[in-house]
Amino acid sequence: MIIPTIPSFRHILKGIWLPLLLMFVWDVLVTLLYFAQPERYQEFQSSALSRTTLTLFGTVIALFLGFRSNSAYARWWEGRVLWGLMINASRNITRLALSYIDSADARARELREAIVVNQAAYVHILRCQLRCTDRSEPAYRLLPADRAERMLAYTNAANALLNENGRLAAQALAEGYIDTIQQSRMEAVNIDVANAQGGMERIKKTPLPMQFRLFPQLFVRLFCILLPIGIAPYLGIFTPIGSSMVALMFLAALHIGDELVDPFANSAHDLPLEAMCTTIEIDLMELIERPAPSATQPVKGVLW
Repeated sequence: MIIPTIPSFRHILKGIWLPLLLMFVWDVLVTLLYFAQPERYQEFQSSALSRTTLTLFGTVIALFLGFRSNSAYARWWEGRVLWGLMINASRNITRLALSYIDSADARARELREAIVVNQAAYVHILRCQLRCTDRSEPAYRLLPADRAERMLAYTNAANALLNENGRLAAQALAEGYIDTIQQSRMEAVNIDVANAQGGMERIKKTPLPMQFRLFPQLFVRLFCILLPIGIAPYLGIFTPIGSSMVALMFLAALHIGDELVDPFANSAHDLPLEAMCTTIEIDLMELIERPAPSATQPVKGVLW
């Protein structure tokens, strides 16, 4: 996620510089053609492409892009809400484990610390699964080697860790450290965690329909090709500048939708999952008096 209020020009042009450059070259060629044969050009332009046609075409594309961008942002914002619920639930399960399971003996301390450490590892492994990155690093860093190896054997290691926490709560009940009401309350928080994970996986595995991705790209590029042909008689030598500015706005709107549609990808515009997971780990490790990592810092204005 980009941190500065005003992002750098490099972030703006990173995904659109190549099509924008091609559009500028096309604008220059159209402008040269207009000055080479202005009479024949105006005759063709007036009969084939009027200002009204371009205006209507551009208006429809703008509405289409606006609807697409809103749909993509809704997915991004839902992902942020779900991770907010995950942060709260992680703190809640830790508070319940530390409050309900007494630290009178070594076994009780082992159970409650295992629940807390599992939750810290769970969010990191879930982050790696959503971003399709290596999940072994946080597993072996936070969990005992045998438990990490056992969890990583599952296709959905995050879900396996969540089930492990449910098993530990049931074991604490069986050994008399908590009662049934306390175990039910802890299980309710685990259900909240599972629901949040399910929502994230739904967003990750359900892309926008093909029509939302293919048609806007096709129409925007077609409009950018036709635009200099329609405005060359009115802007003259300034056609490449004016046409490129319009192309920049349309291509930027198109790129924004592409970036926001998957909030869990590993790009500069996506949710800062690593920072949120580190925040959870810091909170949980400090509560059980274990060494906690430092907060994630932005890299070149981007928080990952």
